[in-house]
Amino acid sequence: MSDEPDAIAKPDELLALHDVTTEMFATLQRWFSVPETVSLDLSAVDAAVLEMGDPVMVAAMAMRKLQALHLLATPGVRTTTDMVVTIVQDLQRALIQAPAMRLKLAAERTDWDAEFAMLEGSDSPSKPEESGHPAGHAISHEAPRFNDDPDAEADQFMVLHEKLIKAAEAVIIASEGEIRYLL
Repeated sequence: MSDEPDAIAKPDELLALHDVTTEMFATLQRWFSVPETVSLDLSAVDAAVLEMGDPVMVAAMAMRKLQALHLLATPGVRTTTDMVVTIVQDLQRALIQAPAMRLKLAAERTDWDAEFAMLEGSDSPSKPEESGHPAGHAISHEAPRFNDDPDAEADQFMVLHEKLIKAAEAVIIASEGEIRYLL
């Protein structure tokens, strides 16, 4: 363990988040076309109002939290129980809403005339630029096309989300509800 009297070993569920955070990060980046860098408007305290309503920005902020959790789940990186629990808590809203936000964003970016034309068997544009949408703003190929189609990617995302919750619970149990160092 450690020479610090109040330090405890990281639970296996927390250590397992290393791969979980990597997969969730990549999924959010793909679903929301989050660019490699994102700027924050810090001009005023209420400047974030527009940013926090933007699904891409919400996904970007969740990705940043996943980066932090990824680091804290790394063996040998010292952290505290409250840091892990707080980050998982902060991620909750974005991760719960991500699958539905992905579909809503895809619907907003869809050229419905082209989609209806395709259903009727007419020729339709094959590239996003031809349909009037900028490149990179087409529907994700993984998004289900109809309400009754299974969405395996969203199901996997929910399984990963559950692992984040289980890791936070394991941290609380291992620390007996106390704020402790984790190694």
